[in-house]
Amino acid sequence: MSILNRSTAEFIGTFWLVFGGCGSAVLSAAFPDLGIGFLGVALAFGLTVLTMAYAIGHISGCHLNPAVSVGLWAGKRFSAGDLLPYIIAQVAGAVVAAGVLYLIASGKTGFDLSAGFASNGYGEHSPGGYPLSSALIAEMVLTFMFLFIILGATDDRAPKGFAPIAIGLGLTLIHLIGIPVTNTSVNPARSTGPALFVGGWALKQLWLFWVAPIAGAILAGLIYRLVSGEKK
Repeated sequence: MSILNRSTAEFIGTFWLVFGGCGSAVLSAAFPDLGIGFLGVALAFGLTVLTMAYAIGHISGCHLNPAVSVGLWAGKRFSAGDLLPYIIAQVAGAVVAAGVLYLIASGKTGFDLSAGFASNGYGEHSPGGYPLSSALIAEMVLTFMFLFIILGATDDRAPKGFAPIAIGLGLTLIHLIGIPVTNTSVNPARSTGPALFVGGWALKQLWLFWVAPIAGAILAGLIYRLVSGEKK
């Protein structure tokens, strides 16, 4: 499969992740009387990955996340030469998704970007008021576990056909843990899309949601190889 085909699939898949996940947070989480809340948003993020894993997993591997691509590279499952095209496609998909979501959300009277637009943050911009240190630890640990799940579920020795379910449910659980702390990133592209529209504090804090997920992902790639005994 050509890099153009795979990158296009990553663009579409990441668009769906951000539009579906952040869209549920912006449009549905606190909808009058019938809001889906944290549980619904967590499930929405998990479902986007699960559905796209079946839709494009056979085309691009369904990374949808720069940290996943880097983690798979660290685990020797992905070529370094494909990292840049994948990351560009993922970030572009996230930005376009945030743009479409903005067009929809801003049509409602009273819409205000200062409410956060599903951006990730810490300190006063953390849903639960958690400081930078808590956000850093949470994002590293949660991304580490996400990559560990991905690497294990897609191992040649794992049961076939069930990886998307494990990965989707894993991301759901990660959001249930992390939403109160940072709004849950574990994905630099997902963080970048909304932050570009919110600007200000969201862009100033964006660095954390690149550094922590990528660090956690690299650590997972290295440790999984040790634990699993992979030698290739």
